[in-house]
Amino acid sequence: MDYDLIIVGGGLAGLALAVGLRRSRLRVAVVEARAPVRPTGWDWDARIYAVSPANARFLDTIGIWQHLDKGRIAPVRHMSVQGDGGGALEFSAYASGVGELAWIIESGQLQHELWETAKRQGNVDLLCPATPASLTLGDDAATLELADRRTLTAKLVVAADGADSWTRTAAGIEVAFQPYDQMGVVANFATERPHHGTAWQWFRPDGVLAYLPLPGNQISIVWSTPTGHAQELLALEPAVFTERVAVAGHLQLGRLDLITPPAGFPLRLMRAPKTVFPRLALIGDAAHTIHPLSGHGINLGFQDARSLAETLVECPAHVDCGDAHWLRRHERARREEVVALQSVTHGLQRLFGAPQAPVAALRNFGMNFVDRLPVIKDVLVRYAMG
Repeated sequence: MDYDLIIVGGGLAGLALAVGLRRSRLRVAVVEARAPVRPTGWDWDARIYAVSPANARFLDTIGIWQHLDKGRIAPVRHMSVQGDGGGALEFSAYASGVGELAWIIESGQLQHELWETAKRQGNVDLLCPATPASLTLGDDAATLELADRRTLTAKLVVAADGADSWTRTAAGIEVAFQPYDQMGVVANFATERPHHGTAWQWFRPDGVLAYLPLPGNQISIVWSTPTGHAQELLALEPAVFTERVAVAGHLQLGRLDLITPPAGFPLRLMRAPKTVFPRLALIGDAAHTIHPLSGHGINLGFQDARSLAETLVECPAHVDCGDAHWLRRHERARREEVVALQSVTHGLQRLFGAPQAPVAALRNFGMNFVDRLPVIKDVLVRYAMG
């Protein structure tokens, strides 16, 4: 089975790339083990993402945004960030002259709509269920053998299969992992009081707790906390866990009722020295991971997909789309944003993880200082929005 492009991984970044190539001349295969299922009713997905306005525009451009269930999407119009010693930062869409700071969307809804759109594309084959077994990167083409003995060839293979990428490992690409000795604990709740489109974030001695608005009186939480504390939280009875989350959030929204059982995942920084090679490109979490305190992980993945799709669409017919020299256009275009966000989020995690009193005083002073500078706050908002 011959293709121009094989995407290993049918997650958000991989599918966004496939859909972004809908008007190209390229024939694309997506290799994925399980087809996504759309969340319905009270079956809320615990995996929630804050999608920036720039990526909402990208999703609109590729024909996804208008088909999402707006009843399961919540706009963020205000953000309140609280330090661990009196520091505070407030961000407002109204004050910045924009409609929304971000959109809170379930991973499952996004992935399902991307999957269904890719399924309708004439130039895309969704190979599912399918599991890769071996990868060979040759001078003229790449060969991917699946576990069911099917053999695929292409000019380019894209690794979009997550931080523990099988494809990256099979190609012999080494990356640097830096564990934070933290886990992200996620869950969804119904709230006693309305959130009014506000996202809260508290920097606490035991980590960073975020409340993200969902439609109606509902929120999703991400508590980035040391591994031992995370395991303690996950072992609690639901009522006790719910009380812990409410108290940690200073009862900001009153009583909470758990609607999605808590889950946890390890947090780590991952840097790749390069993201393009002859016959191979890395995107999304296969290319980089960051601490979730900035909420930008999926936004980096979508921008990877947008950039690589544009690079491949612009590739002339006489140029091999798997040529590393051509692909470096994409790598150069993405390097600055990825390095900047990794550096900022890593620095903030280290800064707020330092227990020393002088450091605590400095960081909280800094938050209050920035909060009194509207011009700087506006710059931060517009950068975060893309």
